[in-house]
Amino acid sequence: MLIQIGYDIALRVPSSTAILYALRVHPSRERDLVAPEDCRVEPDMPVKWYRDVFGNLCGRIAVEPGLVRFTNRAVIRDSGELNEINPDAPYVDVRDLPLNTLPFIQPSRYCDADTELLSLAWNQFGGVQGGWNRVQAICNFVYGHLQFDYLRARANRTALESFREGTGVCRDFTHLAITLCRAMNIPARYVTGYLGDIGVPQDPAPMDFSAWFEAWVGDRWYTFDPRHNTRRIGMIPMAKGKDAGDCALTTVFSLHSLENFQVITHEVGGT
Repeated sequence: MLIQIGYDIALRVPSSTAILYALRVHPSRERDLVAPEDCRVEPDMPVKWYRDVFGNLCGRIAVEPGLVRFTNRAVIRDSGELNEINPDAPYVDVRDLPLNTLPFIQPSRYCDADTELLSLAWNQFGGVQGGWNRVQAICNFVYGHLQFDYLRARANRTALESFREGTGVCRDFTHLAITLCRAMNIPARYVTGYLGDIGVPQDPAPMDFSAWFEAWVGDRWYTFDPRHNTRRIGMIPMAKGKDAGDCALTTVFSLHSLENFQVITHEVGGT
């Protein structure tokens, strides 16, 4: 299937500053683009592109006071299949994990696995056999424990705080699930990107970017979504990292305000 993706984001900045942004399709999916993304900044200005330590494609711009607008339109090919499941994928001992997965078993800013969540994880899921099954049990727990509530969202909530408060948005569901995985020595990494209402009833709320995670079980990364806790179609990543701090879509090094935020992602005709 073909999926239309894009956004229109406007920030007002009161002083000269720099902005970093990760608003391109993740390099792992670049080959699926029908044509290069039409990614623009207004007013027109030079962009310095770079890959961060996690391989995300990022840009840096120097802006003057006023309104800065980011827009993008693209069409991407997708299998149209639900994300893969593999209940037979085993748990992998830390001694046998690939070295490049090891950063994703350590605590991070929002995924505080070295707290009371460590004992909770082993008490709650230690008896679950298999790697994939253990991660799915964690997703089931998070989905049942947290209540989704946009009105109670905040940018600095940690996984432990989400657990204690029992509420959050997709990033909080994801942080808590990642933290419980890491507490059990299962590598887990945060993903942010596009997730439209393809194959499910349309959500009446305005479209937004979404967060989910990938866990290393067996011999590869598998996708999990504790917010919806069901298999989905058309999950298009933009950035990956240890937590949301590594996947910020925009980072502004001054005071600023958000003046417009629109995201589109939906199936279009063709193959």
